[in-house]
Amino acid sequence: MQASGGRTYRDVQRVQGPILVVERVADVAYGERVEVLCADGTRRRGSVLDISDRRAVVQVFEGGTGLSLRGTQVRFLGEPLRFTVSRELLGRVLNGAGEPLDGCPKPFGGVTRGIYGSAINPVMRDYPMDVIETGVSVIDGMNTLVRGQKLPIFSGNGLPHNDLAAQIARQARIRGTDESFAVVFAAMGIKNDDAAFFREELERTGALENATMFINLASDPAEERLVTPRYALTLAEHLAFDHGYHVLVILTDMTNYCESLREMTSARGEVPSRKGYPGYLYSDLAEIYERCGRVRGAKGSITQIPILTMPNDDITHPIPDLTGYITEGQIVLDRELHQKGVYPPINPLPSLSRIMKDAIGGTRTREDHPNTANQLYSSYSAVGGIRSLAAIVGADELTAADRAHLEFGDAFEREFIAQPRDLRRTVEETLDLAWRTLGLLPRESLHRVSEKQIEERYARREKAEENR
Repeated sequence: MQASGGRTYRDVQRVQGPILVVERVADVAYGERVEVLCADGTRRRGSVLDISDRRAVVQVFEGGTGLSLRGTQVRFLGEPLRFTVSRELLGRVLNGAGEPLDGCPKPFGGVTRGIYGSAINPVMRDYPMDVIETGVSVIDGMNTLVRGQKLPIFSGNGLPHNDLAAQIARQARIRGTDESFAVVFAAMGIKNDDAAFFREELERTGALENATMFINLASDPAEERLVTPRYALTLAEHLAFDHGYHVLVILTDMTNYCESLREMTSARGEVPSRKGYPGYLYSDLAEIYERCGRVRGAKGSITQIPILTMPNDDITHPIPDLTGYITEGQIVLDRELHQKGVYPPINPLPSLSRIMKDAIGGTRTREDHPNTANQLYSSYSAVGGIRSLAAIVGADELTAADRAHLEFGDAFEREFIAQPRDLRRTVEETLDLAWRTLGLLPRESLHRVSEKQIEERYARREKAEENR
């Protein structure tokens, strides 16, 4: 049956959850946009998930509740899911499918793009080299974020990943310039109070004027979560590569996204893989994560910070496990530090930024930055073993060097890792603070820094103590 705007079919053979199976279709493509005409006259949105010679499997964003086999018509519109993007979307709040939530109309004009996009051609990629100063010492000093990088935050239920994400969104800037980021914030399956928190935080600091929020609430269709990050990244690509913006994309919570993907594949009857997730979870996540970076010859860039809550704090769970393979490191929030009252409770030992070594040191940050970060890692890694020993034999039985490491560990957590939510530290302030905490250790314990650096930095403390 031919209709304006596409082909319409009535032969719906099965409705299972958000999935429709339509028989005897022709000229239908994967990812094609679909309009479902319900018996009561309402319309629902959808897209094609799977096709064969004469059958199409359709995902309905608003779900399949109330749909009947006889009264439902499916119109295939002959085009992929598209989104009209424009700079006028900055300062706006949208739902997970790009529709306004702030009471304002859609912007006039703009460019219409397919939401699925593509990964950046590796030949055209420019290597990430410019440091992003987040103002958070444990990130800037030990797990430096680089422009064009994808650096996820691994968290757990009840940990303050939302506060950290909002702080980074407010404070992030490219070191050495006055250029700030346009922020594209995509929330998937979050609660109303979390959505209100992000919006109020960005409005309170004025950051919302240079940001766009895509919000899919926990009460919104789960199917919509599968397209929310793609709508957000389509806008980010337009801002970065058409208008030269440096774009920071924050995606939260990727665990909710993966749960919706598992729900969808279960409804389709697919054979599950690890913990019920589809076998193509890796490639599906890669489609999202790889849509960031720098393009040779382009001024703009896209930097991604995906946030995911690890089920049961298990870093080997498929979602953080596969994410770690795709991305260039991870920031890990620690429940024990959180219980001590440390904010942000970032544990630097399992955290990692794989490309920071090429972006720090020299004139990019400071000459002593690489060695100072290595020394902090080395010294703090020894603290755990000494704390365990002290719990067994008692602190009085420890050597003077061991007691100095315990003092360093407490000061490192209390003064270097911990900082107020509204405090923004420069890289220089972070490195100076690192040397002050390292100054609690015996000089002979500093094996990762050069003698010259010790003389320049560490000796200043000794001289100050002599003058007291």
